[in-house]
Amino acid sequence: MKLTEQARGVYAIAVTPFTPDGAVDVESVDRMVDFYEGAGVDGLTILGILGEAPKLDQVEAEAFALRVIRRTALPVVVGVSSPGFAAMSALTRAVMDAGAAGVMIGPPPHLRTDDQIAGYFDAAAEAVGPDTPWVLQDYPLALTVQMTAPVIRRIVQANPNCVMLKHEDWPGLEKITALRGFEADGGMRRISILCGNGGLFLDFETERGADGAMTGYAFPEMLVDLVQHARAGRRDAAHDLFDAHLPLLRYEQQPGVGLAARKYILKQRGVIAHDGQRRPAAALTDTARAEIDFLMARLARRRPV
Repeated sequence: MKLTEQARGVYAIAVTPFTPDGAVDVESVDRMVDFYEGAGVDGLTILGILGEAPKLDQVEAEAFALRVIRRTALPVVVGVSSPGFAAMSALTRAVMDAGAAGVMIGPPPHLRTDDQIAGYFDAAAEAVGPDTPWVLQDYPLALTVQMTAPVIRRIVQANPNCVMLKHEDWPGLEKITALRGFEADGGMRRISILCGNGGLFLDFETERGADGAMTGYAFPEMLVDLVQHARAGRRDAAHDLFDAHLPLLRYEQQPGVGLAARKYILKQRGVIAHDGQRRPAAALTDTARAEIDFLMARLARRRPV
């Protein structure tokens, strides 16, 4: 099942579970995949920034990806971003041969001009191969590369195998409007747009033309329900649901400790056995854990968790 420009819904960004000694926790991997299936997501994305991909070596990354792919019938997108195209190409071949739906590519931080950005993605598209669908990751807050709507259009038009934008610019609502405007005017072919940033702007991103979410909020069932409400035109229901989760969404989006918070919530929900990250990593204090527990208890009173 290969990724296409018609993809929609929720592709959950999955963490990489580790044991206390830093090994990949394969039992938690299986339980996590089953959890996401039960939450009703439309696909999974692994080995992204949330998945601590740079902390895994090539062998570990491939083994983790293959375990997830073999565990589920859901389409799986694999992050293959790498400083060099040889590693990108090798991981792409391995996961696509195993049945991945596509790969995700983010820009290296040294890119600054539009020509540099477009040239890099032209070369990356060649490295993964013309038959591999790929997702363009636009995350300037973390990757420091600023991609305007016109340069995204340039990349999409030059590379037919670019089928999706993972949109997590901030602020970024006007960029979604601009891209959908290019499509309406015939200046850009249609691509899927799924949004990140923990779902922090998903209430209005869906109204601006996004097809759904590709993010790692620890309550993926909320993302699924919100996207369904938006698709059905139930605007108040979508915003009411979003408002109930907003305090926890906000807490997860803190720079530095956001991943620690998300892993802690997943552990508290029984999804993963341990909430540790590979070093270097930020850790939660006891006070932070108590705050998260407080927010989860408040959420449970408004909506069962």
